[in-house]
Amino acid sequence: MAEAHSAVAFSFSITHEGWDINYDREVLDLVWQSGVRSWKKRLARFRTGVRNGVYPAHLQSLWLVIAIAVGLHFTQRHVPFDLVNKWLSVLPGDSLQWQLTACSLAGLIVWLSICYTMRYSLKLLLMYKGWMYEKRAPGSRVSLQTRLWGLFVKVLATWNKPGLYSFQGSLPRLPLPSVQDTMQRYLRSVRPLLDDSNYNRMERLAKEFEQGISTKLQRYLFLKSWWSTNYVSDWWEEYVYLRGRGALMVNSNFYGIDAIFMHPTKVQSARAASVVNLLLQFRRTVERQELEPILVQGLVPLCSWQYERIFNTVRAPGVETDKIIHYQDSNHIVVLYRGCYYKVIIYHNGRLLRPCELQIQIEHILQQSEEKPQPGEELLASLTAGDRTKWAQIRQTVFAKGVNRTSLHTVESAAFVLSLDEKPFEFDLAHPEKLDQFGRYLLHGNGHDRWFDKSFTVCVGSNGRIGFNAEHTWADAAVMSHIWEMLIMGETEQRADAPVMAHVWENIVADEATNKRYDENGNTVGIPEFEPPTPKRLTWDLNDKVALVAIDEAHIAAQKLLNDVDLRILVHDAYGKGLMKTCRLSPDAFIQMALQLAYYRDAGKFSLTYEASMTRLFREGRTETVRPCTIESAAWVKAMLDSNVSTEERVRLLNEACERHQLGYQDAMCGKGIDRHLFCLYVVSKYLEIDSPFLQEVLSEPWRLSTSQTPHGQTAKMDLKKHPNCISAGGGFGPVADDGYGVSYIVAGEDLIFFHISSKRSCGTTSSERFAQEICRALADMKHLFEEYRSLQKKNPSNGTKSDKPQAK
Repeated sequence: MAEAHSAVAFSFSITHEGWDINYDREVLDLVWQSGVRSWKKRLARFRTGVRNGVYPAHLQSLWLVIAIAVGLHFTQRHVPFDLVNKWLSVLPGDSLQWQLTACSLAGLIVWLSICYTMRYSLKLLLMYKGWMYEKRAPGSRVSLQTRLWGLFVKVLATWNKPGLYSFQGSLPRLPLPSVQDTMQRYLRSVRPLLDDSNYNRMERLAKEFEQGISTKLQRYLFLKSWWSTNYVSDWWEEYVYLRGRGALMVNSNFYGIDAIFMHPTKVQSARAASVVNLLLQFRRTVERQELEPILVQGLVPLCSWQYERIFNTVRAPGVETDKIIHYQDSNHIVVLYRGCYYKVIIYHNGRLLRPCELQIQIEHILQQSEEKPQPGEELLASLTAGDRTKWAQIRQTVFAKGVNRTSLHTVESAAFVLSLDEKPFEFDLAHPEKLDQFGRYLLHGNGHDRWFDKSFTVCVGSNGRIGFNAEHTWADAAVMSHIWEMLIMGETEQRADAPVMAHVWENIVADEATNKRYDENGNTVGIPEFEPPTPKRLTWDLNDKVALVAIDEAHIAAQKLLNDVDLRILVHDAYGKGLMKTCRLSPDAFIQMALQLAYYRDAGKFSLTYEASMTRLFREGRTETVRPCTIESAAWVKAMLDSNVSTEERVRLLNEACERHQLGYQDAMCGKGIDRHLFCLYVVSKYLEIDSPFLQEVLSEPWRLSTSQTPHGQTAKMDLKKHPNCISAGGGFGPVADDGYGVSYIVAGEDLIFFHISSKRSCGTTSSERFAQEICRALADMKHLFEEYRSLQKKNPSNGTKSDKPQAK
């Protein structure tokens, strides 16, 4: 009952002497400050909403248009369409006051017309995707059409500084491909995977589908594409993520690693405080929409919709389907340490706490070493790591009322969760197993020290290194568990997959690299202005057989799952994008071909391969699948294994394979992909209760090689020339198929690539260590191939033909 009494801020009673009023001034002050902060945010959202609603026009231009209308009227010149006189005819008088009112209304109409003309003109311009297919190799010329298009976009999109969501109303809808085009692309993508008999069978199924029920399914999908903002995203979120009943840990959540060549402080509390402060500052820039939207090549905007749910967000379990809950505001975070949960207030005296003040709070928690978890508390987070239906059922009973409901709400409504680990996160090039363990800590921890339902959990090792574990539903980080930053394709090409969580993390890393945030002792700089609010220990009532049994079962399942993970983080420092640029090939295509060669050597066959592309060039776009295993890539891989094939022929085939891969990537980004269209057709067929053997087979094909690129360079803060160590090792995810690999990679510099390779120990045909060795072997073979090719060219330049030479895309 003590907790209940302490939660009461105001109470009164009636006695024989009159009214007896009791109140807690400190708590009421917190309530007052929270209300003031909420109203300030509402006003800010309204102001920015109006600004975004009229973008690319400027809000202040309204007064200029009204002034022009007044000037024209009083100089006896007509406003367009005689709007002033038309307004005067319906207003109650024609005095000076009413004439000014009529001029203001006429100016408002003209101004709104100009605003919407500019917006829809920009929208029409952004529908053009020809710029995506322009060659960017040295000496290539951009077409006149694209140059004119770029000029008009630049005039409309950059003359007025945009806010984070300013372009949302100007982004086009995701186009719906024709069934015929999708069928052609699909059949071409599976040709290297099937023998003649199976390919002929699949061709027959595709033809039956195209000539049969696809017309009806496509008709419904066409209506949805016009009625909804995006015909894929809501179904993708619901059916791929929220309706999944399996564990989030390993299977869905992904992780990101610290900038491992930097170690700004070894003081755990200081690093945690600094990161918390930076994250809260980032949250404020998002809420105020001060964060500039990402522009591809400084010109084409990406959809910013996913930024809305970075903070104050949780995936709440349901019996049949989960739901995403986003809280408009949160004045606290939750800290998890040694199995105990603490609520930490992050605002005081009307402002965010500074790092030095946050460090006091975190040190207070770290000093509670004698605190023991309550019954069931230490393993509580295992519920978020396990089966979703079981977690939902326990939530509806054990956490439906009382202190359990209050504490659970505190965790779920927090801005994010901070986990203070008791183990160090280590990195040593001489001991690669330390980085592997670093990744394992972040991917799954010990199964109960991450709140896997939260949008993200920040993890801080005992030695001050950091990382994060993020839930995948609310935003993409590139492929069934991808992350991070905007890739620069050499120096001439830019990819546009810009994972949101990556943008957050890059800002933290860049800020710590460029600003002095720690003193010589490793503590945060600055002097606290006041004693910050003391962290409050959350209380639970889990001393119940049903609750304890459920927690134990979830813990056992989590241990079984995490012990089955085989994670290897490969640091490839033989070469990086520097050599790839000299080969005049896209780094992403180069690496994807290396993965195809490595997988074929490892498995002895080709497999359906997944690489994520983003569709954020369209409103509310998420991802589309690129299929790197193509006819061209298979031909090159076989040529590499055939000693009778010449070097020139191998280089020619590699060039063709890379060009095909780039085309597939460009098509996916432009809404001409395969898998999302087929997925939506399948959903419609289920709604209509129509069985399709073709769709059933396509949607059941396993992705045994699931890949993702972690880009970098989304923020101008990240200057790698000034701060070459300001590079993260990227991040990774668990394997998508039980007998497959999950591979995330980041081209971290001119001579450095990180690969995060995951598989399952229980599978006898996979080994992350063996696959890492095959990747190194494939990359070495490709380097040797081009060295040999250049040597042959020097000896006999006349042997090289134009088609033999690698071409940059």
